[in-house]
Amino acid sequence: MRLFPVRFSSSIPKMIDFYSQFNPSPLSIKQFIDFGQNACEKKSYIFLRKELPVRLANIMKEIALLPDNLLHTHSVNQVNSWYVKSFEEVLEYEKADPTHDNLKSFCSALEHIRNRHSDVVQTMAQGVLEMKAIENGNVDSSMETSVQYFLDRLYMSRISIRMLINQHTILFGQSAESQGRHVGCLDPACKLSDVVHDAYENARFLCDQYYLVSPELEIEEHNRMPGESLPIRTVYVPSHLYHMLFELFKNSMRAVVEHHDQDECDKLPPIKVVIVRGKEDICVKISDQGGGIARSQTDQLFKYMYSTAPQPSKSDLHTVPLAGYGYGLPISRLYARYFHGDIVLLSCEGYGTDAIIYLKALSDEANELLPIFNKTSSKFYRATVPTGDWSNQNSDMNTRQMNASGPKKIVNGAL
Repeated sequence: MRLFPVRFSSSIPKMIDFYSQFNPSPLSIKQFIDFGQNACEKKSYIFLRKELPVRLANIMKEIALLPDNLLHTHSVNQVNSWYVKSFEEVLEYEKADPTHDNLKSFCSALEHIRNRHSDVVQTMAQGVLEMKAIENGNVDSSMETSVQYFLDRLYMSRISIRMLINQHTILFGQSAESQGRHVGCLDPACKLSDVVHDAYENARFLCDQYYLVSPELEIEEHNRMPGESLPIRTVYVPSHLYHMLFELFKNSMRAVVEHHDQDECDKLPPIKVVIVRGKEDICVKISDQGGGIARSQTDQLFKYMYSTAPQPSKSDLHTVPLAGYGYGLPISRLYARYFHGDIVLLSCEGYGTDAIIYLKALSDEANELLPIFNKTSSKFYRATVPTGDWSNQNSDMNTRQMNASGPKKIVNGAL
């Protein structure tokens, strides 16, 4: 089985094997901020020319372990070729001195790599659809578990690599002079209510276009830390938070409008957002009266192979990002978990749903959560679905137990 196209150097597989032996070095939001405020391009260059190959190699080793009927699809081969090409380009700087020309060339190479990987999510999603077509839609639970496990790790790795690339290119690229208070893509005083408003307004625009009506927004803020005032601010990546909020607002608006009778559209209940800062966590809770979700469906909403929307055609790939793939919620949760936060859904079927985004309140505790390739992770791709230890083998509880058993198999770097 040849995974690497002929046009790439024959030494690349050996270099992937070499760099995959190293664990990625997770950074905290505080480390990103501290470095960015006293940014040194040479230090960033020296760090990234070693760290990026490690992160790329770790996830590339897992791509090679995918089941053949997914690995050999056209779309997955394309994604794999992008990773190989990017890995090869970063290695060109492995032993290059940090001269002015090399620093400039490296920054340009990172921008090209970022652009090359811009469609990874959509292309991999298309690969999953191709696999389902090959299997005539008959994908067993073991295969689904492996795909879920892999995609979580692939997309988390992608988030982390883009974070490193964005920080470097923003700090040292052509737009370095116009940063304002931002440190790369981080905002050291991110006003959460502003991000909430931005995400709501853009989701509302889509809702109005489609349904000709949309629910209003109500926001409350509570700061439980003594001596701190409102509005609540924190150190965070605004684009990450926006991504999560926009997805949750879209879901809430759709549920509210469709749940309530058309004759009562002028009386749509509002979507309520509560922002609370505690000692350990900052919580952003989005509450709607959209009819809620059955308990049996809640877990399904975070699965990549599940979607309530129709699957998109190839022509829709760029016009309606992720529509129909069902990837909005799973990837939003990865953005939250990237810095050790989370997204949790609590639903009352027949009434509505609360979606809670958890963010770490302290920047030195908000560390990157990164997948690590090791023997334990490789075993997971060969594992069958474990037998449940509850008497009712078809129960929803048993399903959750089986799904939960996967990540426990990798202590270091589990998602």
